[in-house]
Amino acid sequence: MTRVVVVGDLMTDAVARARYALARASDTPAIVTMHGGGSGANIASWLAVEGGEVAFIGRRGADITGRNRDMELMGYGVDARLVMDPERPTGTCVVLVTHKGERTMLSDPGANAALSPEDLPRDLFVGGTHLHLSGYTLINEGSRDAGLAALDMARRAGMSISVDCSSSAPLERTGAEPFLEWTGGAKLLFANTDQARLLTGREDAEAAVKVLTAWFPQVVIKMNADGALWYTNGRPDPVHAEADPVDRIIDGTGAGDAFCAGFLPPWLEGKPPAEALASGNRLAAKAISHLGARPRL
Repeated sequence: MTRVVVVGDLMTDAVARARYALARASDTPAIVTMHGGGSGANIASWLAVEGGEVAFIGRRGADITGRNRDMELMGYGVDARLVMDPERPTGTCVVLVTHKGERTMLSDPGANAALSPEDLPRDLFVGGTHLHLSGYTLINEGSRDAGLAALDMARRAGMSISVDCSSSAPLERTGAEPFLEWTGGAKLLFANTDQARLLTGREDAEAAVKVLTAWFPQVVIKMNADGALWYTNGRPDPVHAEADPVDRIIDGTGAGDAFCAGFLPPWLEGKPPAEALASGNRLAAKAISHLGARPRL
């Protein structure tokens, strides 16, 4: 199986799931959990637990949560290449989940914002491996140079490259044109429906996925309960896979990351896109019905 190098964000997620409608300026009963998060770290963890060979490059604080995240990644089987920041804390994300399942995230990137080109281990950027870049690395101004350096090093080494758009609001603040310019050398783009709309101006997912192949040879759009689309130029229509049914929705945090981790291994092995989409949907459903952004051993 192709070795995957993930460059991205490492976070501690504080997830508060409200039991009732939010009582503004007052108290709402909730279930609060703390666990590892960060789009890049989530993808690396799911890849490793599913049997893949994966390295993760990121930055953590010199604090107890950073040590816990480091040990957690290693426990999953990830080759964790984390640089310890002496000044910034490990990143934290507060995830507010309403009683209807809608999520709002308040993110403090912490040490992630200081990831630099010097933090990228040169020995990981070699031919025959694959780079997956979390879009957070590019849309965060502090880590952008590291993201651009990782893309350049991967291209020079002849690695295949995939990029995930990560989050709609910071992507909108960054702007579609710069993001497309930075990531144009990637072979595969992951986006959800909101991110695809921001990048193309197209409301319809099938129209957006076709427009995006002007920049990327292959594009996947994640559509939550509607499944996912894959498209490449030369095909009359996108390949669509229905989402796996979920009996009990516990927490949707990290489901999109799990989808990427499920999609990449069969895609890298040259399996049919329908098989890769089905694998992504399977892992996303597993994440949704599981408490926490990452798998549990």
